[in-house]
Amino acid sequence: MRVETATSADAEALTELRLAYLRDDHGDLDEETENTLRRCLPEYFREHLNRDLFAFAAREGGTIVSCAFLLLVEKPMSPAFMNGKTGQVLNVYTRPSSRRKGYARSVMLALLSKAEELGLSPVELKATEEGYPLYLSVGFEDDQSEYRHMKRKYR
Repeated sequence: MRVETATSADAEALTELRLAYLRDDHGDLDEETENTLRRCLPEYFREHLNRDLFAFAAREGGTIVSCAFLLLVEKPMSPAFMNGKTGQVLNVYTRPSSRRKGYARSVMLALLSKAEELGLSPVELKATEEGYPLYLSVGFEDDQSEYRHMKRKYR
């Protein structure tokens, strides 16, 4: 296994892994949604990879079997992020046939190394129950806050 930063040449493979992740997370996607994602994601990856999105990929024989995305977010400075640079972990996914072999841990360690290199603080994520032990093992902690996580959907 080798872990490396994905490039725009990996856009199609990252699209397939993103779709697999979304199916695992949300169940089957309707045909229109899947077709839109399949059409738009490759261009998104080509435009953002290694600029404000870093994708870390574990490969077996040239095929990406596990990945994790680090989205860079710049905010006005505060005591919680003094340089304004933060990171959001997204799409930690390992193909079912390659699970329980340490791939997700390897891509997460590469991602965290890049986050440190970039001076990001904090790096945040939303953990599933299945992923929670992995994230604890690489240094994440539960976020205790007086604030409630909220969102507003427009569609």
